[in-house]
Amino acid sequence: MNKFQPTLRGFEHIKRFWDSSRNTVMAKVLPGEFYVTKHDEVISTVLGSCISACIYDPVMGIGGMNHFMLPTSLKLDDIDPDNTDCRYGNWAMEILLNEIIKNGGNRQNLKVKLFGGGKIIRSMTDVGMGNIRFANAYVQEEGLNLVAHDVGGPWPRKIVFHPETGSVKMKKLRNMHNDTIQKRELKYLHDIETQDSGTDIELF
Repeated sequence: MNKFQPTLRGFEHIKRFWDSSRNTVMAKVLPGEFYVTKHDEVISTVLGSCISACIYDPVMGIGGMNHFMLPTSLKLDDIDPDNTDCRYGNWAMEILLNEIIKNGGNRQNLKVKLFGGGKIIRSMTDVGMGNIRFANAYVQEEGLNLVAHDVGGPWPRKIVFHPETGSVKMKKLRNMHNDTIQKRELKYLHDIETQDSGTDIELF
């Protein structure tokens, strides 16, 4: 049996690989990306000031994750519907919800878990807090069911989400140090493998 089931339409560009430690396929979501699946696989990302929403329908076994960097940009009506750039929260949340529902999810069943929004650079504007406020406001305004969250704080996080069950494993990368804004996102993305072994796993 082929371990790699075909992706849903539109997600062929997302990097997927076999994770031998978890004995499953893992899809890696980078900043500005999102991924939705119906298969028994996991989605991972690493967050600094960014936010990821893990949204899933536990009845239908479908869900997805986004990774956005700033709360809002253009009005949704002004954004090209064929553009899947999810750097901005207003677009990232809307398109993730739409894709889950389009592929069989029921809005009434949906559950949401939010992660990220750390303040990684002390001297910089607290982008993370703005992202947290946006995400919470969006969930409330849309009447979504927020069932878990871990946001804020001075550290990056690694998230591993299993949409079929809704389970999330999170590691806080407490030992990372980032010196400049330019290095921040790249550094925590590249250093993640060396940090994994020394951090605790929290379940959500």
